[in-house]
Amino acid sequence: MNYRSHLLKDKKLAAVIKQLPEVKIEKRNKIYLRLCSSILSQQLSVHVARTLYGRFLGLYGNREPRLEEILNTPVEDLKEIGFSRAKCSYVQNVCNFFAENNISDKSLHAMDDEEVIKLLTQIKGVGRWTAEMILMFSLGREDVFALDDLGIRNAMIRIYNIREQDKKKLNDKLIRISGKWSPYRTYACRYLWMSKDMGIVVS
Repeated sequence: MNYRSHLLKDKKLAAVIKQLPEVKIEKRNKIYLRLCSSILSQQLSVHVARTLYGRFLGLYGNREPRLEEILNTPVEDLKEIGFSRAKCSYVQNVCNFFAENNISDKSLHAMDDEEVIKLLTQIKGVGRWTAEMILMFSLGREDVFALDDLGIRNAMIRIYNIREQDKKKLNDKLIRISGKWSPYRTYACRYLWMSKDMGIVVS
C-alpha cells in the first residue's frame, strides 16, 4: 500500500489530497548545512529566507560550503549579509557541534527519529521543531508529525473544524487525528502545508 491510498482513508484529509499533486520525500546530505538553512529561515518569510540563504551561499562562490569553511567565516561577514547576532551564533554552534562530535551524514541517517532529535537539540538554537524539519526534509523520514508547527496546527483546525480552546486537549486531539496517518505522517504534514499555501477549501 502506498502512502496516498493509506491517507485517503481519512475522509477529511482525502478532500485535501484529491486537490493536490503527489509529494516526494527525499534523503539529502550535508545535514549541518540543512540545519543552518533551517535556522536562517526561522521567523522570516519564505522570500526573505531565500534571499538571505542566497547571500550566504554567495560568500562561498554560490556553492554549498564545507563545514570548515563556515567555521572559518568571520562573524562580521555574516552580519554584513543580514545575519542577526543570534543567527551568527547559532550557525557557529551547529558547525562547532558537528565538528567536535565528528557527526557525519551517514551516522545521522542510521539513527532513529528520537535519537536524531535528542542529538540535535543539544545544540543551542536548535529546538525540537527544527530537528523535526531535518527529519522530514533532509533525512527523508516518512512518519514525522510536527505538533508545534503553526501551519500544520492551523490547517488541521480548519480542515477538521476543531473548536477546542484548551491547549492540552487540543494537542491531544491533533495527536489522535495524526495517529490515523501513521506510518505516513510526514506526507500528511506536507499536504497540510500545501493546502494552506494554495488556499485549498474543504467543505
